[in-house]
Parts: sequence; structure tokens; C-alpha cells
Amino acid sequence: MSFTAIVREAQQWGTVLFGIGFLAPLIAQTLDANQMTAPLGLTNLTFGLVLGLALGGVAKLRGRWL
Repeated sequence: MSFTAIVREAQQWGTVLFGIGFLAPLIAQTLDANQMTAPLGLTNLTFGLVLGLALGGVAKLRGRWL
């Protein structure tokens, strides 16, 4: 697989990658800063990953964030 093909594939999944790579740590840090705990006994980072993946997946399916 060429580098160009890898970049094209990554661009198609950009919203999901953004949800995992940016939103997940942001959600976890926000929970930590406000001294809140994640629901269902999850760690804050795990909760952030689940929520970031869900938001990114919804954005990919809809084709937009809003």
C-alpha cells in the first residue's frame, strides 16, 4: 500500500480520528479538572474514548459535525 493510499484512507476517517485523538483526551481532562468521575465505573479516559468515538462516528455518518 502506498503512502498516498494511506493518506486518502486517513482522510476518509478524519472525523473519527479527530474524535479519538482530540476529543477523547479533552473530555477526560475536562472531567479531571472538574473533579468528576465517569459513569458506569469507567475511567475518565475510557469514557472520553467511547464518547469521542461515538461523536466522530456520528459525524462521519452524517457528513458534518453540526
